[in-house]
Amino acid sequence: MGLISSIYAAVSGLQLNSQELSVVGDNIANVNTIGFKRGRAVFEDSLAQWVVGPGSGQIGNGARAQTVQKMMGQGALLQTGVGTDLAIQGSGFFVAQGEVNGAKVNYFTRSGQFAVDNEGYLSTLNGMRVQGYTADAEGNILYNQGNLLIGDTSFPPLASSEVTLKANLDAQAEVLPPLDWGDLSGTTNFSTTTTVYDSLGTPHQIDIYFHNDGGGQWSWVGLTDGGGIEGGVEGEQTQIASGTMTFDAEGKMATHTQTSTFTPKDALAQPLNFNLGDPTATNGTGLDGITQFSAPSAASFINQDGYPPGELAGIQIDDSGIILGTFTNGQSRTLAQLALSDFPASDQLMRVGGNMYAQTAEAGEPNIGTAMTGGRGQVVSGALEQSNVDLAQEFIRMIASQRSYQANAKTISSADQLLAELMSLKR
Repeated sequence: MGLISSIYAAVSGLQLNSQELSVVGDNIANVNTIGFKRGRAVFEDSLAQWVVGPGSGQIGNGARAQTVQKMMGQGALLQTGVGTDLAIQGSGFFVAQGEVNGAKVNYFTRSGQFAVDNEGYLSTLNGMRVQGYTADAEGNILYNQGNLLIGDTSFPPLASSEVTLKANLDAQAEVLPPLDWGDLSGTTNFSTTTTVYDSLGTPHQIDIYFHNDGGGQWSWVGLTDGGGIEGGVEGEQTQIASGTMTFDAEGKMATHTQTSTFTPKDALAQPLNFNLGDPTATNGTGLDGITQFSAPSAASFINQDGYPPGELAGIQIDDSGIILGTFTNGQSRTLAQLALSDFPASDQLMRVGGNMYAQTAEAGEPNIGTAMTGGRGQVVSGALEQSNVDLAQEFIRMIASQRSYQANAKTISSADQLLAELMSLKR
């Protein structure tokens, strides 16, 4: 190997160290890029030449680049408190769909900076739609991969079918004259109020009045404004339910009867049961609803099972990527589940910019499924995965590459001096 060959070997060193500095510079530039995975330049020696003669052997021809390897190690998680910011703890990539030459193609990313776009789809900040599995109206996940529509969601109303009341009626309450519609407050001993909903989600206030008939016997009526009832008159109380109760000497409900007719205006007629407890006559305790003890009349619990229509107020995402929607009517429902993808050789994916990777033959086929299954990691909501670049390590690599570059340049300088000496032999 002559002096000219040594110059070429040193030139290969200059090129490789220049490439190493480019990789280091790219890593440092992306130190704050969410989901970025650092690169590592991998070099190998070049084919050596045989030297024949005394001291024969192989002399190398310098070095060459083998590959720039992606280091897919986990980055630290940064809590943001934003519900649509997501990170993956463990293996896997989020799947986002983009369009290339008119065809829809899946891309893969560790950057979970998502938002709901103007059409209600969960999307990346550059407009690609996040992929996953939507749910039906009952909240059951349908495992057909597609775009996640979560922002344009409403919750239909549910007509009330039962009113549950727990209360005590004062055993010492005055026995009053029969109920007078013109003087409800003066001819009833106790009243309470609840709101029920019809099939359209319209609220109806129900006033329940209790009357002490004496001898442990009580009667009650349920009234509502006639303006919301078929055939009723607005501003006038209309009876929709009534019943009687008897209590034994221990204050337990012994018997209970009721009738109910509730036909809201412009809505479906609906049965409305008033659950006032299980009387002892039907093998109940007589203590789980209305009781009659020597204590002031008071309601301790009142509830009904209907609700009005609601609009989406917010979302929550659990470790398995299930997206739970909370609505303005106080209800919640599963809306969708995120899809994650893993690869046999994820470090062989191709960077395409925008924090995205594309599939390659070397990476293998994507294994798309749900989080925490098939070796895929868990989803962390309200957090982002930071770059896995270690600045201290990159600066050390920068210094080493700089010194190596200088050493290779020195080799060229030394070879040039020797060639000058050789040329000076002929004068």
